[in-house]
Amino acid sequence: MEIQENIVNKVAQSGLLTIDLAKYSPNQEDIIVYDIKNNLFHGLILREKDFRDFVKEHDWSQYQDKHIGITCSTDAIVPTWAYMILSNKLTPFAKSITFGTKDDVIREQYTLAINAIDYSQYQDQRVVVKGCGDIFIPESAFVTFTSRLTHVAKSIMYGEPCSTVPVFKRKS
Repeated sequence: MEIQENIVNKVAQSGLLTIDLAKYSPNQEDIIVYDIKNNLFHGLILREKDFRDFVKEHDWSQYQDKHIGITCSTDAIVPTWAYMILSNKLTPFAKSITFGTKDDVIREQYTLAINAIDYSQYQDQRVVVKGCGDIFIPESAFVTFTSRLTHVAKSIMYGEPCSTVPVFKRKS
């Protein structure tokens, strides 16, 4: 006599809504960091005349539709106006301009994307925020998403539906 058991997928029946923040990741190929150290005289000083000549001659169109991070990776004192000039020249071409490194640009893009979400879709939902993946997701994205989600979700968990860490549960 053969006994057949039905396998029940309790995760699928749980009513959990899984969110993968990786879907809000900016395309890494669209990120360029402009390091002003290349404009420094002897790696220490920004000479205004040389810098202004560079700005006039540089092909800014190469930054078309890119997310730009402006930074200085050396320990030089760079006047604020230099960053402002770079921002001004990049503005007609760039999708966005952030002061900082590539990681800063990624954080900024995640913040913008997460703030643009319509959170009403998560009203009274049991949400699992996916924790592992192949794409770098900054902790700031998890923090921002959770702070916004807390206002509407019934519960928030972190991880995978089969193995979650409780983060928040609204009291009835």
